[in-house]
Amino acid sequence: MDELYEIGDDGSIVLSVHAQAGAGKSEVVGRHGPAVKVRIAAPPSGGRANDALVELLATELGLKPGQVAVVSGEASRTKRIRLDGLDPDDLLRQLRRLLGTGNVGTREAVRDRRI
Repeated sequence: MDELYEIGDDGSIVLSVHAQAGAGKSEVVGRHGPAVKVRIAAPPSGGRANDALVELLATELGLKPGQVAVVSGEASRTKRIRLDGLDPDDLLRQLRRLLGTGNVGTREAVRDRRI
């Protein structure tokens, strides 16, 4: 799972995310290649989907919204998200929790061979 993120020299973590804006609800749904796949209910206009993505990831990872920031891909589905104040081991546990449940038996899980 360590291909999903990088650790910077300053200890910050940069997570690769594939975001789908305008979805029915906001949720982490699995993997999309070397990225975490996230559906966001907010539309992509005016940066609302990016704001909702930051809120969702902060909630799911136990961080404050100020500790989560989009560092690249603001206008793209492929994003890099900086996570401050999170230990890499904690992130790995959280990713296993998020990616190991909620999509067992779905097309994404079968494709990613996680079931």
